[in-house]
Parts: sequence; structure tokens; C-alpha cells
Amino acid sequence: MALLGKEIRMKRLLNQQDGKLLAVAVDQAMARGIFDELMPIQRKIDEIVAGGPDAMTMHKGIAEMCFHPHAGKAGLILKCSTFSPWQPNYDAWVTQVDEVVRLGADAVSMGCIVGGDDQPEQLRNLGIIAGQAAAVGLPMIAHIYPRGNQIPEDEKNDWKHVAYAVRAGAELGVDIVKTKYTGNPETFRKVVESTPGKVVVAGGDNGGGIEEYFQMVYDVIDAGGTGITFGRIVWNNPNPTAVVKAFKNIIHNKGTVKETIELYNELINKPVYS
Repeated sequence: MALLGKEIRMKRLLNQQDGKLLAVAVDQAMARGIFDELMPIQRKIDEIVAGGPDAMTMHKGIAEMCFHPHAGKAGLILKCSTFSPWQPNYDAWVTQVDEVVRLGADAVSMGCIVGGDDQPEQLRNLGIIAGQAAAVGLPMIAHIYPRGNQIPEDEKNDWKHVAYAVRAGAELGVDIVKTKYTGNPETFRKVVESTPGKVVVAGGDNGGGIEEYFQMVYDVIDAGGTGITFGRIVWNNPNPTAVVKAFKNIIHNKGTVKETIELYNELINKPVYS
């Protein structure tokens, strides 16, 4: 039987009606550099929470300084590692589990790149923190991507590598794995079936417009995915509130892509927070 604390936090994290997850990440600055769209960060967080996401992912300092007004409105996922613009495939461990508990987070998350020379170290780190999280009743989320230097370039998008990534997470006790979308629902369904854990997808930059992201989210849910943890496609928009509400329409309201595009077009010109 699961620890009661972990069960309570998981139910705060996942939507109560359908068990799905709509999370928005604002942890990108340390990993990828400064974005004009994430300044000021307090305003962006306020706009995102106004849309009603299930949770937000951020680092401890930003949570400490910016999340107080939203305590209890959205789940808090504390990121405990990061890569950098200079080491894009190496996640350094930067936060301990006791800090995650102190900040009242609903889950802890850690990045992990597989398929590279340093995969052993990164898997070791993930295994250690997953054990620490389990000991105190914290759900564990891992951002696992198959982009290491041992994977040939022409295999980077092979669904089998994505399936390996999510299965590795499950093997180490991860509750939810965030990974890349494989490009179509047929192969993504195979990824979901490869693990007993929950699978959510990252947004990244697919080069398409918002309508393509609506289709991707619809396909992810249809293929058995648990949901999304998106960043840039949300906070890079002039109206993050509208974007979150549109994704909610697909994930929690079972809306079609066509209906969601219509809703988004109605919301996008309304004042932020409305």
C-alpha cells in the first residue's frame, strides 16, 4: 500500500475528475538562458495560474520568491536538477528532497538524459532521489530524453529510444515520466504501453503553430498519455491564460481540436486573467 502522504500529494497533483495532468514549466532560464518572455517571472506565473493548470514546475528560488500568492491554487513541482546552455545533455543535481518538503511541494522532478556517455551517473542520481522521495511520501517525476551522444542522429526520433527512456524511469521508481512526443499517436501508444508508470509529454519547439500543439495534445491523450508539461508554447504567448484554458479543454473537457481552436480564438483577444 502506498504511503498516505504520497497518495494525498498525487491527488493534489492530478486532476480529480480524470486523473490527467496539465502542468506548465517555468524552469527554462537556468537550462537554456534568459528569455524576454519570462520577464518579469512573477507576472508570467500569475498569468499562467489564472488559466487553471493542475500544477507548475519551477526551481526552489523562484518558488520561494514568486509562488506564495498561488499556494493551493495549483500544484507545485520542484525541479531538483538542471542542464545548461553549455552542458545541454548533463543534468546537475541542485536541490535536495528536504528542501522540496520544506517548500510544501506536491512532487519533486529531476532531469535525466539517456543514450550518452554519462547515462550511468544520471541514472544513479535519479535512482537515489527517487528513493529519497518515496521515503517521505513525495511523488517522483522525471524528465527523461533519449538524446545522448551514443544515439546516432538518424535514430534520435526512434520511438524505441523514447520507450527505453520511460521504462528506465519506471524501473527506478519514477511515478510520472515527462518525455518527447514521438510524432504520431501510433508510436506514442507503444511508448505508453512500454511502462506501468504515467507518461506526459514536453512541448519543446516543433516549429509549428498553436493548432499543431492542440492536435499533439489530443493525440497524446487519445494514445493513453496522462497529459502534458509544457513551457515555451504557453509562456511565449501574449496571453498564457488563454493557452492554458485551451489545453484544459482538450485534456479535461475532452474537447476536439476544432472546438479548442474556436475557444482559443475567442479567448486570445480578451484581457489576460479574464
